[in-house]
Amino acid sequence: MIKINVKTKERIIKGVKKFQPVLNKAKQNDINESDTVTIITDMLCDIFGYDKYENITSEFAIKKTYCDLAIKLDENIPLLIECKAIGMNLKDDFVRQATNYAAESGIEWVVLTNGILWNVYKISFAKSVEKELVYSFDMLELNTRKDQDVEALYYLCIEAFQKNSKNNLDEFYVQKQIFNRHIVGQLLLSDAIVGAIKRQLRKLSPETKVSDEEIVSLMMTEILKRDIVEGEDCAEAKKKVQKLEKQLAKKEQPKE
Repeated sequence: MIKINVKTKERIIKGVKKFQPVLNKAKQNDINESDTVTIITDMLCDIFGYDKYENITSEFAIKKTYCDLAIKLDENIPLLIECKAIGMNLKDDFVRQATNYAAESGIEWVVLTNGILWNVYKISFAKSVEKELVYSFDMLELNTRKDQDVEALYYLCIEAFQKNSKNNLDEFYVQKQIFNRHIVGQLLLSDAIVGAIKRQLRKLSPETKVSDEEIVSLMMTEILKRDIVEGEDCAEAKKKVQKLEKQLAKKEQPKE
């Protein structure tokens, strides 16, 4: 868990309590996109700590069109916010639109929101422009008594984008890349962990003889969930773990 400044945490908690009933009423009235943007702008101020006149702009032009909202800090734009009417589902087409905005301007972070649901995307420009949903949250379901819910909001706060902040979206993204169920699942299937399990089994019962393959098979069929050991996320996690194991093996090799 990260440490959040007391004033920042109090602002977040107070802001959520203020806007949850506002959003509920706006949803019931099915307000239009323009009115939704007005609410989102107020939320950016009261929950996330931005100054309405210094840090929030609707005049950020991208190829003769304007992104709904952009966060401006010291003339830099760290975050784009694409807004939709509160009653609209956040479809893939809207994600592509926001991604294109970010790609054209070289901005790595994009939020797609209808005021209630907030999707936070990381945009990468390595070989081609790619987007990745890093996390999302529902404003109406947040419980500010839960630290993880407050943290979800904090990473979009002005404090997280300040230069001296160690708890920022980039750090969160790196941690999420490593500490997730797919990586942990692959670590459990790694040679080191399987070997450790086999040694512990021998201590419990010296007569018991099992192979590495049998342990892996048991874990894959009876212990780990299917989506942990199958699919694209699993394959990507396996590559990362194998790469890490190779790097560690090289370091442990004695120098000649």
